[in-house]
Amino acid sequence: MRESEIKFRIVLDDKSIPEKIYWDATDKEAKGEEETKSMSLNIWDHVNKNTMRIDLWSKEMPVDEMKRFYVDCLGGLAQSMLNSTGDEYMANAMNRLCDKFVKHIEEEAKKGA
Repeated sequence: MRESEIKFRIVLDDKSIPEKIYWDATDKEAKGEEETKSMSLNIWDHVNKNTMRIDLWSKEMPVDEMKRFYVDCLGGLAQSMLNSTGDEYMANAMNRLCDKFVKHIEEEAKKGA
């Protein structure tokens, strides 16, 4: 049997706010830790039938990038929904929502918001 490992290391300030976020995985191409500005981890608790979430972002994560990050997460969830359940209706609805969010983000950028 083969194993794979994913690790996260979070550097916190004196108020426990993330300063830096690092990650590493045994199966990624580049060796060694890499820095990221944001992460979102969801774990299904099958006993209690709910989702445990960890969402972290560093102080350096710009708001516009955070919005794009969550749109990308939602798009990825849409693809995972389709792959894991075959439910095209739900996947398409999620993708339509992503399209609306992208349009909103683009309109905000034009306004200079």
